[in-house]
Amino acid sequence: MTTTSLGAGRYQAPASLPEQTRTSAHQLTTHDGATVHGLLRTVPGAATVAFLMHPRQDFSHHVLVPELLRHGFAVWTQGARSTGNDLTLLHEQALLDMAAGHVFLRRYGFGHVVAVGHSGGAALAAFYLQQAALPPVSRLDSTPGGKLVPLPETELPMADGLIMMAPHPGQGALLQRVIDPSVIDETDPLSADPELDPYHPDNGFAVPPRPSSYSPEFVERYRRAQRARIERIDAVARERVEIANRARKRYAAGKHAHDRREALATGVITVHRTDADLRAVDLGLDPNDRPYGSLFGRRPDLTNYGITGFGRLTTPEAWLSTWSANTARADLAACAPGVTVPSLLIELTGDQACFPADAKRFAELLPHPDVTHLRIPGRHFGAPLHDGMPSGATLAGDEMAHWTAERFEGTAPAPR
Repeated sequence: MTTTSLGAGRYQAPASLPEQTRTSAHQLTTHDGATVHGLLRTVPGAATVAFLMHPRQDFSHHVLVPELLRHGFAVWTQGARSTGNDLTLLHEQALLDMAAGHVFLRRYGFGHVVAVGHSGGAALAAFYLQQAALPPVSRLDSTPGGKLVPLPETELPMADGLIMMAPHPGQGALLQRVIDPSVIDETDPLSADPELDPYHPDNGFAVPPRPSSYSPEFVERYRRAQRARIERIDAVARERVEIANRARKRYAAGKHAHDRREALATGVITVHRTDADLRAVDLGLDPNDRPYGSLFGRRPDLTNYGITGFGRLTTPEAWLSTWSANTARADLAACAPGVTVPSLLIELTGDQACFPADAKRFAELLPHPDVTHLRIPGRHFGAPLHDGMPSGATLAGDEMAHWTAERFEGTAPAPR
C-alpha cells in the first residue's frame, strides 16, 4: 500500500467543462422490477467511465462531475430507488439498483468502469464490490429484517477499480458516532440527561467560538452511551419487524385483511438529535485540519435540536438495514476486505466525518496489492480547505486522473 501526503501548491484551478460534453438521461429497470434513473456524460475519446452513486443523495450534479470530465473520463451518475426520500432505504436493494447501472455501462461498451464512492457512496460501492466478488450462491438473499432480496439471481458486473473520496464508515457506523446519547425520552426532543449532555458546560462544552474540551473519562462514557442508545432503538425496530413478519405469514395463509393491516402498520421510528459528535466542537479529539462545526452547520449545539440530521425518520426495516451500527451491512470496515480490485482512497485533511485513523484503517483493510492512500487538503464535500486554495474536489480529480491513467487503458465506446 502506498500512502502519500500532498500539498496544494502544485495544483491549478479547474478548466472549463469540455465544449463537446454530451449528456443523455437513461431509465433503468432493476432485476426486481424497480425503476432507477441516471445521467451519462461523455467526452470524445472517453475510454473509462466513473460510476458515482450514493444510497441517499442525488449525485446528478456532484462536485466531481466537471473535474472528471475535464480529465477525459465519461461520468455516470445514478440514483437509488430511494433517492431524496430515505425513509424506506434498504441497502441490499440499493445493490440491485447499482447492479443495473453496472450492467448498462458494460453493455454501452466502455473499456473500463471505475466505481467512485464519495462519503456514504464509498460504503455502498464497497458493499457492492464485496457481493459481486462472491459466487452467486454465497451472496445475501435478504435484508437484516428478513425481506427477500434476489442478489444471488442478479447479474453483478465487477468494476475495474474503486476510488473513494472522504469515505465515512457507513450510515450505521456514522450515526452511532453522531447520535446524542443524553436523550432519555425518545418522544421528547428536548429531554436530556445532564451528565451525558454534550453541550453542557459541566461536561467540557464551551460556547463557540471557543473550542470545547472533553475529558477522556467523559468521552469513553459518552461513546458507551451512544452504543446503548443505538441498541435500544435496535430492540424497538426488531420487535416491530418481527410483529409485521408474523402478520405477513398469517395473511399468506388466511388472507385476512386485519393481518395485512398489521403487516403494513410497522410505523415510523423518529430519532431525535443526531448532530452530536464530540469531535465537531473538540478539535483535539482525532485531530486533523477540519474547521469547528459539523457536516450540518457551524453550531452543532443548535442544529442538534433541529430537524436535520442522519436517520431522523425511518421504517424499522430500513433502520436495521441502513442506520443500525449493529446490523447494517454497508459498513466500510466490514466490506473493505472483500474488495478485490485496485483501489485509491483520498482522505481530505479537513474532513468532519472521515478522520485520519479511519482512512488509515480502511486503506489497510483493502486486500488488493494495489492500494493507494492520498491525503489532500479539502473539506468533506469537496470545498477548499482555506480561502484561496484549490478545492478538494479539484485536487482529488487530478489525482484520480493520474491514478487511473497509470492502470487502465481501453477503447472509447462508439458514439451514439
